[in-house]
Amino acid sequence: MSTHAATVYIVDDDDAFRDSLRWLLEPTGYTVAAYADAASFLAEYDARQPGCLVLDIRMPGMSGLELQDELRRRGSTLPVIFVTGHGDVPMAVNAVKKGAVEFIEKPFNDRAFLGIVENALKIDASQRRDRARKMSAAARIGALTEREREIMRHVVAGKMNKTIADELGISIKTVEAHRAKVMQKMGVDSIAQLVQLALEGGTPRKPR
Repeated sequence: MSTHAATVYIVDDDDAFRDSLRWLLEPTGYTVAAYADAASFLAEYDARQPGCLVLDIRMPGMSGLELQDELRRRGSTLPVIFVTGHGDVPMAVNAVKKGAVEFIEKPFNDRAFLGIVENALKIDASQRRDRARKMSAAARIGALTEREREIMRHVVAGKMNKTIADELGISIKTVEAHRAKVMQKMGVDSIAQLVQLALEGGTPRKPR
């Protein structure tokens, strides 16, 4: 599976538990990186690396919930799977509200756990594709001239060439030329595609 190119991070202060998860995950093709505490994980974590995080709630030093908060503060969208032996429901609710994809209690079913990991990695892959599309769209919009962005803003608003020409005080032929250039630079063949890219990259604002 493509998601197996990602890393499953494990942060838990229980040595035996970390080892058991490694023995469960690695034979199925996953890359595993295990840490005994949050600080060790943060020191090595690279947000560019796809993956998910299997995280213990209660740990010495920074707790699992505090690590989740720190990742959010850094802008990370790494999917988090909380694992605990305490079954603390309020903690579970809090973790899920903050974006955790799952909260499971020890002991758990191995097959069910593998399914949860696979789902978390799919979520991460989807989020990364979305960000890549938005960055690509923003870069294309950024490559437009000020006039082209102005024309694009009017086009995605659904205005006809004549209306745009009248509002901007230019000829229809000039509008058509700029519009064709916008379509070419944005790499689209239809207004629907242009609107989609504008939404993904941020609709260009009216020049001041």
